[in-house]
Amino acid sequence: MTYQGLIHRYKQYLDLPDHTRIISLLEGDTPLIPMPRLGRELGCELFVKFEGLNPTGSFKDRGMTAAVSEAVGRGAGTVICASTGNTAASAAAYAARAGLRSIVLIPEGKVAVGKLAGAIAYGAEVIQIQGSFDDALSLVVEITQKTPIALVNSINPYRIEGQKTSAFEICDELGSAPDWLCLPVGNAGNITSYWAGFKQYQKGLPRVLGVQAAGAAPLVLGRPVEKPETVATAIRIGKPARGEQALEAAGQSNGKIVAVSDEEILSAQRMLALEGVWVEPASAAGLAGLVAESGVGKLEAKGKRVVVVCTGHGMKDPSIITESFASPKAIPADYRALAEMIGA
Repeated sequence: MTYQGLIHRYKQYLDLPDHTRIISLLEGDTPLIPMPRLGRELGCELFVKFEGLNPTGSFKDRGMTAAVSEAVGRGAGTVICASTGNTAASAAAYAARAGLRSIVLIPEGKVAVGKLAGAIAYGAEVIQIQGSFDDALSLVVEITQKTPIALVNSINPYRIEGQKTSAFEICDELGSAPDWLCLPVGNAGNITSYWAGFKQYQKGLPRVLGVQAAGAAPLVLGRPVEKPETVATAIRIGKPARGEQALEAAGQSNGKIVAVSDEEILSAQRMLALEGVWVEPASAAGLAGLVAESGVGKLEAKGKRVVVVCTGHGMKDPSIITESFASPKAIPADYRALAEMIGA
Protein backbone atom coordinates (compact mmCIF):
# COMPACT_ATOMS: atom_id res chain seq x y z
CA MET A 1 0.00 0.00 0.00
CA THR A 2 1.33 3.44 -0.91
CA TYR A 3 2.00 5.66 2.10
CA GLN A 4 -0.32 8.69 2.04
CA GLY A 5 0.64 10.69 5.11
CA LEU A 6 -0.48 10.82 8.71
CA ILE A 7 -4.07 11.92 8.34
CA HIS A 8 -4.87 9.15 5.86
CA ARG A 9 -3.12 6.54 7.99
CA TYR A 10 -4.58 7.41 11.38
CA LYS A 11 -7.76 9.26 10.44
CA GLN A 12 -9.95 7.15 12.74
CA TYR A 13 -7.93 8.33 15.76
CA LEU A 14 -7.77 12.03 14.88
CA ASP A 15 -10.37 14.49 16.10
CA LEU A 16 -10.50 16.70 13.01
CA PRO A 17 -13.61 18.51 11.76
CA ASP A 18 -15.52 17.30 8.72
CA HIS A 19 -14.47 20.32 6.68
CA THR A 20 -10.78 19.33 6.88
CA ARG A 21 -9.12 19.21 3.47
CA ILE A 22 -5.94 17.17 3.65
CA ILE A 23 -2.69 18.97 2.86
CA SER A 24 0.21 16.55 3.12
CA LEU A 25 3.92 16.30 2.34
CA LEU A 26 3.94 12.59 3.29
CA GLU A 27 5.08 13.43 6.78
CA GLY A 28 5.53 10.86 9.53
CA ASP A 29 6.61 7.24 9.19
CA THR A 30 9.96 8.26 10.69
CA PRO A 31 12.43 5.56 11.77
CA LEU A 32 12.72 4.13 15.25
CA ILE A 33 16.45 3.50 15.28
CA PRO A 34 17.97 0.91 17.67
CA MET A 35 20.98 2.29 19.57
CA PRO A 36 22.65 -0.88 20.89
CA ARG A 37 26.00 0.63 21.85
CA LEU A 38 24.53 3.51 23.83
CA GLY A 39 21.93 1.15 25.24
CA ARG A 40 24.63 -1.16 26.60
CA GLU A 41 26.36 1.78 28.24
CA LEU A 42 23.12 2.84 29.92
CA GLY A 43 21.95 -0.70 30.66
CA CYS A 44 18.71 -0.45 28.69
CA GLU A 45 17.20 -1.32 25.32
CA LEU A 46 17.45 2.07 23.64
CA PHE A 47 15.77 3.47 20.51
CA VAL A 48 15.78 6.90 18.89
CA LYS A 49 12.61 8.15 17.22
CA PHE A 50 14.27 10.35 14.60
CA GLU A 51 11.76 13.07 13.78
CA GLY A 52 14.40 15.01 11.88
CA LEU A 53 13.50 12.90 8.85
CA ASN A 54 10.13 14.58 8.41
CA PRO A 55 9.79 16.71 5.23
CA THR A 56 11.02 19.99 6.73
CA GLY A 57 13.44 18.32 9.13
CA SER A 58 11.46 18.37 12.38
CA PHE A 59 8.52 16.88 14.26
CA LYS A 60 6.49 20.04 13.63
CA ASP A 61 5.29 18.62 10.31
CA ARG A 62 3.05 16.15 12.14
CA GLY A 63 0.99 18.86 13.72
CA MET A 64 1.22 21.21 10.79
CA THR A 65 -0.42 18.85 8.31
CA ALA A 66 -3.45 18.77 10.63
CA ALA A 67 -3.53 22.48 11.45
CA VAL A 68 -3.15 23.64 7.86
CA SER A 69 -5.57 21.01 6.56
CA GLU A 70 -8.23 22.31 8.95
CA ALA A 71 -7.46 25.94 8.08
CA VAL A 72 -7.75 25.28 4.35
CA GLY A 73 -10.99 23.42 4.86
CA ARG A 74 -12.63 26.39 6.56
CA GLY A 75 -11.42 28.80 3.90
CA ALA A 76 -8.50 30.54 5.61
CA GLY A 77 -6.25 32.40 3.21
CA THR A 78 -3.38 33.15 5.60
CA VAL A 79 -1.63 31.31 8.42
CA ILE A 80 0.56 32.86 11.09
CA CYS A 81 2.84 31.60 13.84
CA ALA A 82 5.44 32.67 16.34
CA SER A 83 8.55 30.55 16.15
CA THR A 84 12.08 29.87 17.30
CA GLY A 85 12.60 28.26 13.89
CA ASN A 86 11.12 24.80 13.31
CA THR A 87 7.47 25.87 13.42
CA ALA A 88 8.28 28.67 10.98
CA ALA A 89 9.76 26.32 8.39
CA SER A 90 6.95 23.81 8.77
CA ALA A 91 4.15 26.37 8.63
CA ALA A 92 5.70 27.98 5.55
CA ALA A 93 6.09 24.64 3.76
CA TYR A 94 2.52 23.48 4.36
CA ALA A 95 1.13 26.91 3.53
CA ALA A 96 3.08 26.83 0.28
CA ARG A 97 1.73 23.36 -0.45
CA ALA A 98 -1.81 24.65 0.09
CA GLY A 99 -1.31 27.92 -1.79
CA LEU A 100 -1.78 30.04 1.35
CA ARG A 101 0.02 33.15 2.55
CA SER A 102 2.25 32.50 5.58
CA ILE A 103 3.49 35.01 8.14
CA VAL A 104 6.12 34.18 10.74
CA LEU A 105 7.12 36.19 13.80
CA ILE A 106 10.52 35.41 15.27
CA PRO A 107 12.43 36.82 18.25
CA GLU A 108 15.21 39.05 16.96
CA GLY A 109 18.58 37.31 16.75
CA LYS A 110 17.31 34.12 18.41
CA VAL A 111 16.67 31.78 15.47
CA ALA A 112 19.09 29.28 13.94
CA VAL A 113 20.08 30.20 10.40
CA GLY A 114 19.14 26.78 8.98
CA LYS A 115 15.59 27.13 10.24
CA LEU A 116 15.17 30.71 9.11
CA ALA A 117 16.45 29.77 5.66
CA GLY A 118 13.76 27.13 5.39
CA ALA A 119 10.96 29.56 6.20
CA ILE A 120 12.30 32.02 3.63
CA ALA A 121 12.74 29.32 0.98
CA TYR A 122 9.12 28.22 1.38
CA GLY A 123 7.96 31.79 0.85
CA ALA A 124 7.04 32.96 4.34
CA GLU A 125 6.89 36.63 5.26
CA VAL A 126 9.32 36.71 8.18
CA ILE A 127 9.02 39.49 10.76
CA GLN A 128 11.50 39.92 13.61
CA ILE A 129 10.19 41.43 16.82
CA GLN A 130 12.24 43.15 19.48
CA GLY A 131 11.24 40.71 22.18
CA SER A 132 11.11 37.05 23.14
CA PHE A 133 9.28 34.09 21.66
CA ASP A 134 6.63 34.56 24.32
CA ASP A 135 6.12 38.15 23.17
CA ALA A 136 5.78 36.93 19.58
CA LEU A 137 3.23 34.31 20.59
CA SER A 138 1.13 36.90 22.43
CA LEU A 139 1.06 39.04 19.29
CA VAL A 140 -0.02 36.25 16.95
CA VAL A 141 -2.72 35.14 19.38
CA GLU A 142 -4.08 38.69 19.51
CA ILE A 143 -4.10 39.18 15.75
CA THR A 144 -5.83 35.87 15.08
CA GLN A 145 -8.52 36.79 17.59
CA LYS A 146 -9.25 39.97 15.65
CA THR A 147 -8.84 38.79 12.03
CA PRO A 148 -9.59 35.67 9.91
CA ILE A 149 -5.89 34.70 9.93
CA ALA A 150 -5.37 31.10 11.13
CA LEU A 151 -3.05 30.50 14.09
CA VAL A 152 -0.88 27.38 13.63
CA ASN A 153 1.19 27.37 16.83
CA SER A 154 0.88 24.40 19.18
CA ILE A 155 -1.95 26.08 21.10
CA ASN A 156 -4.00 25.20 18.03
CA PRO A 157 -5.69 21.94 19.13
CA TYR A 158 -5.28 20.34 15.71
CA ARG A 159 -1.50 20.51 16.10
CA ILE A 160 -1.85 18.14 19.04
CA GLU A 161 -3.99 15.80 16.95
CA GLY A 162 -1.28 15.51 14.32
CA GLN A 163 1.65 15.25 16.70
CA LYS A 164 0.19 12.43 18.77
CA THR A 165 0.62 10.13 15.74
CA SER A 166 4.27 9.64 16.69
CA ALA A 167 3.10 7.75 19.78
CA PHE A 168 0.98 5.57 17.51
CA GLU A 169 3.99 4.81 15.29
CA ILE A 170 6.16 3.88 18.25
CA CYS A 171 3.52 1.43 19.49
CA ASP A 172 3.06 -0.01 16.00
CA GLU A 173 6.80 -0.57 15.69
CA LEU A 174 7.44 -2.00 19.16
CA GLY A 175 4.09 -3.73 19.61
CA SER A 176 3.44 -1.70 22.76
CA ALA A 177 4.48 1.50 24.49
CA PRO A 178 8.08 1.67 25.79
CA ASP A 179 8.85 1.71 29.49
CA TRP A 180 10.27 5.24 29.28
CA LEU A 181 9.83 8.05 26.75
CA CYS A 182 12.46 10.83 26.94
CA LEU A 183 12.02 14.06 25.00
CA PRO A 184 12.84 17.79 24.96
CA VAL A 185 10.33 20.26 26.36
CA GLY A 186 10.08 23.80 25.00
CA ASN A 187 6.57 25.15 24.42
CA ALA A 188 5.34 21.73 25.70
CA GLY A 189 3.07 20.84 22.80
CA ASN A 190 5.01 17.69 21.96
CA ILE A 191 5.05 16.11 25.42
CA THR A 192 1.32 16.89 25.64
CA SER A 193 0.75 15.22 22.26
CA TYR A 194 2.69 12.05 23.03
CA TRP A 195 0.86 11.51 26.30
CA ALA A 196 -2.50 12.02 24.58
CA GLY A 197 -1.48 9.57 21.87
CA PHE A 198 -0.37 6.81 24.21
CA LYS A 199 -3.52 7.14 26.31
CA GLN A 200 -5.74 6.98 23.23
CA TYR A 201 -3.96 4.11 21.47
CA GLN A 202 -4.30 1.81 24.49
CA LYS A 203 -1.12 -0.18 23.94
CA GLY A 204 0.40 0.64 27.28
CA LEU A 205 1.64 3.84 28.90
CA PRO A 206 5.29 4.87 29.23
CA ARG A 207 6.79 6.86 32.03
CA VAL A 208 7.66 10.25 30.56
CA LEU A 209 10.92 12.14 31.11
CA GLY A 210 10.58 15.71 29.83
CA VAL A 211 13.84 17.62 29.58
CA GLN A 212 14.40 21.37 29.57
CA ALA A 213 17.60 23.35 29.20
CA ALA A 214 18.81 24.78 32.52
CA GLY A 215 18.70 28.33 31.13
CA ALA A 216 15.10 27.88 29.97
CA ALA A 217 13.50 25.64 32.56
CA PRO A 218 10.28 27.27 33.77
CA LEU A 219 8.60 23.94 34.50
CA VAL A 220 11.47 22.85 36.72
CA LEU A 221 11.78 26.21 38.45
CA GLY A 222 8.04 26.56 38.88
CA ARG A 223 7.92 30.05 37.38
CA PRO A 224 8.33 31.78 33.99
CA VAL A 225 11.83 32.64 32.81
CA GLU A 226 11.83 36.21 31.50
CA LYS A 227 15.04 35.95 29.49
CA PRO A 228 15.63 32.28 28.61
CA GLU A 229 19.11 31.45 27.35
CA THR A 230 20.42 28.17 25.97
CA VAL A 231 22.34 26.86 23.00
CA ALA A 232 19.30 24.67 22.34
CA THR A 233 17.38 27.33 20.41
CA ALA A 234 14.31 25.19 19.75
CA ILE A 235 13.52 24.99 23.47
CA ARG A 236 14.59 28.52 24.41
CA ILE A 237 11.12 29.31 25.75
CA GLY A 238 10.43 30.88 29.13
CA LYS A 239 6.66 30.50 29.37
CA PRO A 240 5.41 27.27 27.72
CA ALA A 241 1.93 27.59 26.25
CA ARG A 242 1.09 24.04 27.35
CA GLY A 243 3.14 23.98 30.53
CA GLU A 244 0.31 22.75 32.75
CA GLN A 245 -0.44 19.87 30.39
CA ALA A 246 3.25 18.94 30.31
CA LEU A 247 3.31 18.73 34.09
CA GLU A 248 0.15 16.62 34.00
CA ALA A 249 1.73 14.23 31.49
CA ALA A 250 4.81 13.81 33.67
CA GLY A 251 2.76 13.40 36.82
CA GLN A 252 0.15 11.02 35.40
CA SER A 253 2.86 8.82 33.89
CA ASN A 254 4.84 8.64 37.14
CA GLY A 255 7.61 10.42 35.29
CA LYS A 256 9.28 13.79 35.73
CA ILE A 257 10.51 16.97 34.08
CA VAL A 258 14.16 17.83 34.65
CA ALA A 259 16.72 20.38 33.51
CA VAL A 260 20.16 19.76 32.01
CA SER A 261 23.03 22.11 31.23
CA ASP A 262 24.04 23.19 27.75
CA GLU A 263 27.23 21.18 28.22
CA GLU A 264 25.19 18.03 28.87
CA ILE A 265 23.03 18.73 25.81
CA LEU A 266 26.05 19.16 23.54
CA SER A 267 27.65 16.02 24.98
CA ALA A 268 24.49 14.06 24.15
CA GLN A 269 24.48 15.56 20.65
CA ARG A 270 28.01 14.19 20.14
CA MET A 271 26.98 10.77 21.51
CA LEU A 272 24.18 10.54 18.98
CA ALA A 273 26.39 11.73 16.12
CA LEU A 274 28.92 8.99 16.93
CA GLU A 275 26.07 6.51 16.46
CA GLY A 276 25.31 8.07 13.05
CA VAL A 277 22.37 10.27 14.09
CA TRP A 278 22.97 14.02 13.78
CA VAL A 279 20.41 16.16 15.56
CA GLU A 280 20.10 19.82 16.41
CA PRO A 281 21.14 20.64 20.00
CA ALA A 282 17.60 20.83 21.42
CA SER A 283 16.86 17.37 20.03
CA ALA A 284 19.62 15.89 22.16
CA ALA A 285 18.01 17.10 25.38
CA GLY A 286 16.03 13.88 25.83
CA LEU A 287 19.18 11.77 25.77
CA ALA A 288 20.99 14.29 27.97
CA GLY A 289 18.26 13.92 30.57
CA LEU A 290 18.34 10.14 30.37
CA VAL A 291 22.13 10.09 30.83
CA ALA A 292 22.06 12.59 33.69
CA GLU A 293 19.22 10.92 35.59
CA SER A 294 20.64 7.42 35.07
CA GLY A 295 24.06 8.56 36.25
CA VAL A 296 22.75 9.69 39.63
CA GLY A 297 20.43 6.74 40.05
CA LYS A 298 17.23 8.77 39.76
CA LEU A 299 15.88 6.98 36.70
CA GLU A 300 14.92 3.31 36.80
CA ALA A 301 15.94 2.49 33.24
CA LYS A 302 18.12 -0.58 33.81
CA GLY A 303 16.81 -3.43 31.70
CA LYS A 304 13.97 -1.27 30.41
CA ARG A 305 12.91 -0.37 26.88
CA VAL A 306 13.53 3.35 26.35
CA VAL A 307 12.64 5.61 23.43
CA VAL A 308 14.42 8.95 23.07
CA VAL A 309 12.63 11.39 20.79
CA CYS A 310 14.97 13.47 18.62
CA THR A 311 12.84 16.27 17.29
CA GLY A 312 14.96 17.95 14.60
CA HIS A 313 17.79 17.23 12.17
CA GLY A 314 21.29 18.56 12.78
CA MET A 315 21.18 20.58 9.59
CA LYS A 316 18.51 22.77 11.19
CA ASP A 317 21.10 24.30 13.53
CA PRO A 318 24.64 23.49 12.34
CA SER A 319 26.42 26.55 13.71
CA ILE A 320 27.41 24.92 17.00
CA ILE A 321 29.37 22.35 14.99
CA THR A 322 30.82 24.62 12.31
CA GLU A 323 31.93 27.31 14.75
CA SER A 324 33.96 24.83 16.81
CA PHE A 325 35.50 23.08 13.80
CA ALA A 326 39.11 23.92 12.97
CA SER A 327 39.94 24.33 9.29
CA PRO A 328 41.03 20.98 7.81
CA LYS A 329 44.71 20.49 7.18
CA ALA A 330 45.74 20.87 3.55
CA ILE A 331 48.18 18.46 1.86
CA PRO A 332 49.51 18.17 -1.69
CA ALA A 333 47.52 15.99 -4.08
CA ASP A 334 50.08 13.26 -3.56
CA TYR A 335 49.73 9.63 -2.35
CA ARG A 336 52.74 9.77 -0.05
CA ALA A 337 51.46 12.93 1.62
CA LEU A 338 48.09 11.27 2.21
CA ALA A 339 49.65 8.07 3.52
CA GLU A 340 51.82 10.03 5.93
CA MET A 341 48.86 12.12 7.11
CA ILE A 342 46.67 9.10 7.99
CA GLY A 343 49.51 6.88 9.17
CA ALA A 344 49.00 4.27 6.46
